[in-house]
Amino acid sequence: MAEAYASSVIGAPAARVWERVRDFNGLPDWHPAIAESRIEGGGPSDQVGCVRAFRLKDGSFLREQLLALSDYDLSVTYSILESPMGVDNYVATLKLTPITDGDRTFAEWSAEFDCPPEREDELVSLIAGDVFQGGFDALERALGGA
Repeated sequence: MAEAYASSVIGAPAARVWERVRDFNGLPDWHPAIAESRIEGGGPSDQVGCVRAFRLKDGSFLREQLLALSDYDLSVTYSILESPMGVDNYVATLKLTPITDGDRTFAEWSAEFDCPPEREDELVSLIAGDVFQGGFDALERALGGA
């Protein structure tokens, strides 16, 4: 099983960062790679089990299911149902932790997934770098002022 991980410090309070990432349908509002998103069936975007269908700016289509959402732990866990990346059994968690020194946020995003062994390094780099760190960098620009 492959593992991808990225962490970052965002120069904004955890409650403010959580407002952005909590909305399971809100990726286009903060992640630079996402063009559009919708919740299938029109249900609430914070209902465990809901499925978001979205397009990347390059035209790729993905479907992901919300597995857990915790306002207490400031975390969201989801799985990929459909993706052009060639991953199976993909489960990811994005978790925020308040940093009291400077009222900042420690953000962690991790995923475990199965993939062909010859693509593992490529996919881990893509997911940890472009997807996870790309999202953190955009949040920092939007909320932290960097």
